[in-house]
Amino acid sequence: MWKKEDAKPLGVPEHSPSPSAPPLAPAGGHSTSSHRDASAVPVSSRAAACISQGIRIKGEITGSEDLFVDGPIEGKINLANGSLTVGPNGNVKADVVAREVIVRGRVEGKILGRERVQLWSTGQVVGEVQTQRLAIEDGAVLRGKVETGKPIDKASDDRSPAPVMAGKSSVSAGTATI
Repeated sequence: MWKKEDAKPLGVPEHSPSPSAPPLAPAGGHSTSSHRDASAVPVSSRAAACISQGIRIKGEITGSEDLFVDGPIEGKINLANGSLTVGPNGNVKADVVAREVIVRGRVEGKILGRERVQLWSTGQVVGEVQTQRLAIEDGAVLRGKVETGKPIDKASDDRSPAPVMAGKSSVSAGTATI
């Protein structure tokens, strides 16, 4: 007699949860052999895409997810709301725009980390870094221009003059000159 289980394509498992997801247990703790819908398996929305040492990319990378780079890349990287991590074997020659940039390898180019840029002790950056927060560990190398703090809105500065107090000047908080 024909059964639904016999109709499965060969080599395709019935249920394969993601490695980061815990195994699903049916209610009551009893094991059953009923078919589970694949869409019911929780998948991490923050799982990073990975570019390893064996992959070389020349061109533009865009997206909104997190990215881990441990190989050579040349071009542009634009991760709208994502985080870029350059691994210890990563060699990036690109302009980078991301919410957060973590450098453990080498980056040549302009880095715009909207929230944060972090250089690990093995990290090397040659170029321009622009971010709200910058963290540099002992041993990291940074050669180039650095702008930290919240960006100054030049349009609002042109319209309204800065308040002037007798004998005192005002400096906006969060601006650092290095």
